[in-house]
Amino acid sequence: MDEKENLCLYGFPNEQWEVNLPAEEVPPELPEPALGINFARDGMQEKDWLSLVAVHSDAWLLAVAFYFGSRFGFDKADRKRLFTMINDLPTIFEIVTGSARKQAKEKSSNHSSNKSMSNAKVRVSESAKFSKSMPAKDEEEGLDEEDEDEEEHGETLCGACGENYASDEFWICCDICEKWFHGKCVKITPARAEHIKQYKCPSCSNKRARP
Repeated sequence: MDEKENLCLYGFPNEQWEVNLPAEEVPPELPEPALGINFARDGMQEKDWLSLVAVHSDAWLLAVAFYFGSRFGFDKADRKRLFTMINDLPTIFEIVTGSARKQAKEKSSNHSSNKSMSNAKVRVSESAKFSKSMPAKDEEEGLDEEDEDEEEHGETLCGACGENYASDEFWICCDICEKWFHGKCVKITPARAEHIKQYKCPSCSNKRARP
């Protein structure tokens, strides 16, 4: 038992966890995790101690995320996007304490009350973008114009998966290359789209200006 006092919790990409001995060699350039959190374990309630570990884990994950952001040369827009992506997910502390589940319920209730309004906004913005890139053949066709738009949209292919447009799915257009994408393929929700002034698809976001 004495040889296994200092154990580490490892998280793997397949969402599996393992308690094991610490690695002999840790990349020295990575941010240092909090040391000595096990010393407080015996004098605390289990729930409080797990919450403490969760807080330190959140702090370390943020440090690692922005460390790699600096290493890869993220600019202001990239850092803002990274921060937004992180905030879209619950923290480890919120999961451990159960507050993430409570927030999800509150969001779902608020979302249902504003669902019709937000859907209307998204559809209006979608129609505006489609009309900009795919103008109607005849503006005097009246009620038939919407049906023709849907037929034209049906010929549009997602720039990520190559599937056809469907009216019951959320799509977003890249303002740089003007390609259309399923929201789910580029991980953009209607709620997030309302706050994006200029959307760049992953391909355009990864392009860097060369000297």
